[in-house]
Amino acid sequence: MQKLTRHFLISDDLDDLERLEEDLERSGIVFSQIHLLTLDDAEAAKHPHLHTVSALMKKDLVHSGLVGLGIGIAAAILVLLIAELAGWTDTPAGRIPFIFLAIILLGFFTWEGGLLGIETPNVHFRGFEQALERGRHVFFVDLEPRQTALMDEVLKRHPAVERAGTGPAAPHWIVRAQYRIKRFFVEVFP
Repeated sequence: MQKLTRHFLISDDLDDLERLEEDLERSGIVFSQIHLLTLDDAEAAKHPHLHTVSALMKKDLVHSGLVGLGIGIAAAILVLLIAELAGWTDTPAGRIPFIFLAIILLGFFTWEGGLLGIETPNVHFRGFEQALERGRHVFFVDLEPRQTALMDEVLKRHPAVERAGTGPAAPHWIVRAQYRIKRFFVEVFP
């Protein structure tokens, strides 16, 4: 399995970013590897070829939900451990009330983590908040190591696009699955 690297780019010009996406796709980089993060969704909608980030991806729902899940697991284990060590499970009710309490705590903390995530920008995009607030657009591409040279070549034709660093990308299998699913529906149900 190839490990992908996410390459971040910033620009003020959605027209140029749309041409960049088209150039990248012509060079062999598939649409599921390319995303646009912008606060100007209305303007981005006028560029049908741009693959914009969904509203859900803009939020930290998954990350915060997983943190909440971790806290919930710890709380559930703690309740079960305290109940057992304190001898509270030796009553006629046994372990059942404590198991229910552990399940409730697990669900509550996971839910709370998700709620906090809905209110919080995605942890992976926090570094770009100032640029986005100034009306700029973040374009990112998840690349296999062999594709980096292709993107470098394409970027030479787009001098207004600035490099903004790299970071961890979506797993390769997710990117490929997105590509295959969309292609399946476009070819089967045109």
